[in-house]
Amino acid sequence: MVGNGVRNGSNTRDCADLLAVHESIASMFAAQGEWQRAYEHLRSAFQIATASADPGPQVPEQYRREVEQLRRESAQARIDSLTDALTATFNRRYLDRRLLELRTPTIALVDLDLFKRVNDTYGHHAGDQVLRRVVALLRENLPPDAFCARYGGEEFVLVLPDAGLGTAVAIAERARARIAEHAWTEFGAGLSVTVSIGVAPRPESPCDPQDLLLEADSLLYAAKRAGRNLVAYRQSGTIRVVGTVRGASFDQARERGPLASLDRG
Repeated sequence: MVGNGVRNGSNTRDCADLLAVHESIASMFAAQGEWQRAYEHLRSAFQIATASADPGPQVPEQYRREVEQLRRESAQARIDSLTDALTATFNRRYLDRRLLELRTPTIALVDLDLFKRVNDTYGHHAGDQVLRRVVALLRENLPPDAFCARYGGEEFVLVLPDAGLGTAVAIAERARARIAEHAWTEFGAGLSVTVSIGVAPRPESPCDPQDLLLEADSLLYAAKRAGRNLVAYRQSGTIRVVGTVRGASFDQARERGPLASLDRG
C-alpha cells in the first residue's frame, strides 16, 4: 500500500513536470508565431492532464472535443491578430513586438515603386494581387529565423536576426531581382513591378527599434533617389546602391543621370 502510494505520488509529479514542459514549449512556439506546433504541444498537455487525473468519472468525449475546438479558435484568433488580412504575412503589431524582443536584428525596408500607378491603371483588385505576390516573392528562400511583415500600405520589412550586412544585402538584392523579373502581365497587360530596398544592419549594441527603422527608411529613400529598383545600404559612412547600378555609391549613381523625384513612389 505504501509502495503504491509512493509510486502514484511519483507518477503524479512526473506527469505534472511533463505537463509543464509541454505548456512551456507551446508558449515558446506561440511567441515565435508557430501556431501549429504550439497547438500540438497544448494538445499533448491536455492529454497528459486528462490521463493523469485521479480515478473517477471519465471526461466525456464531447467535452474533449469542445476544449480542443476552443483552443483551435483561440489560436486562430491569435493568428488573425498578428497577421495582415490582405497578404497573410505578419502585421505591424507582430513586427513591433518582435523588434522589441530581438533588439538588434538586421532589417530590410521594402517599398513598391510607383505603386499608385498600378492601382490607378489596373485597379485596386490587381493592386491587391500584386501585393500578395510581392509578399510571396519576398518570403522565398528567407533564412529559417527570418520573417516578412507588412509595415503599412505598400511597405514591407524583412527581419533578418542573424544576418550580417553582406548576407542581408545579398538577400535583399535577390528579392529585388525576383520581383523585377517576375511575369506580372498575368495581372494586367504591360504591367511591371519593381521595389526599392533599404538595408540597415544590426547595431553592435541594443538600440531602439524605431532608430533601426529610421535608418532603413533613410536608405530606402536613397534607393528611390538613385533611380528606384535598387538596394541601398551604408558602408563605412557611405551610402551604396546595388541593382541596376551594381556596386555604385550613391554619388556615383547620381552622376549617371538625373535622380528620381523626391516623391516616395
